[in-house]
Amino acid sequence: MIKIKNMSVTYKNKTVLSIDEEIVINKRERIGIIGSNGAGKTTLVNAILGLAPFKGIIDTDISHSQMAVHLQFNNYVNTMKIKYIIEMICNTKLSKNKKLLELIDFFEFKESLNKRFQNLSGGQKQRLTLILVMYQDVPLVFFDEVTTGLDFVTRERLVEKIERWYRHKDTTICMVSHYYDELENLVDKLLILDEGKVVAFDYTEKLFKKYCGNNLIILENNEENRKIINNFTKILSPEHSIAISTNNKEEEKEVIDLLINQNIDFKRTSKDIELLSINAKEDFKKRSLQ
Repeated sequence: MIKIKNMSVTYKNKTVLSIDEEIVINKRERIGIIGSNGAGKTTLVNAILGLAPFKGIIDTDISHSQMAVHLQFNNYVNTMKIKYIIEMICNTKLSKNKKLLELIDFFEFKESLNKRFQNLSGGQKQRLTLILVMYQDVPLVFFDEVTTGLDFVTRERLVEKIERWYRHKDTTICMVSHYYDELENLVDKLLILDEGKVVAFDYTEKLFKKYCGNNLIILENNEENRKIINNFTKILSPEHSIAISTNNKEEEKEVIDLLINQNIDFKRTSKDIELLSINAKEDFKKRSLQ
């Protein structure tokens, strides 16, 4: 579907995105694009959409009109009723469009149709934009920070809606997000960017094993816990936590038995994207210095 190689984007004589090794996005894949602010996430999306000038190769077998995008910020006429905004953008009558009515019911949005845009909550505005994007029956959809500014429960519900809507569809999804937890149950591949460079790109499961091991045991970072698990292999983690890497069932059992005997709370995971990203970036920095 999309092949990117030797591609770069430059603003004011500064290269803000550089992709050397080939990246291929295939039909029906679910790609998570992650990285800190300024990493090049939105720049990459804009280049693929033809909204940002670039040098190099972006080959695709679909046109830009076959791509839909949910942008982080969307502005509509504040005083216009929502039902008229939808009808105007989709060029159809709500009462005669079964697909739109299905989406409106799917997002429990019917009660908002007679409201004016200025009176919608943050979550309602996001649902409106999702309806407008998901109404487009296209092969490729980009979601750029779709849940920014929303509370945890609202974020969780919206991501679950997206996953359910596309579950049995052939649509390729690229989701830009800095909320790692919302990607864990949605994407099967990760593209990790840092300062305009590609840190890693592969299936999430493969990247986790490469940078974290088979499984991680996560516990609170305090002096007592550090002493107890001193002899086990640890990887980088946020300051408040300790992440122990295990590569087989025997190692994992040894750690878990010790923590249970010491009455220490812990979490076991095999898909923590935040820890994966932290350790992938650290590995990338070390390789860059060699």
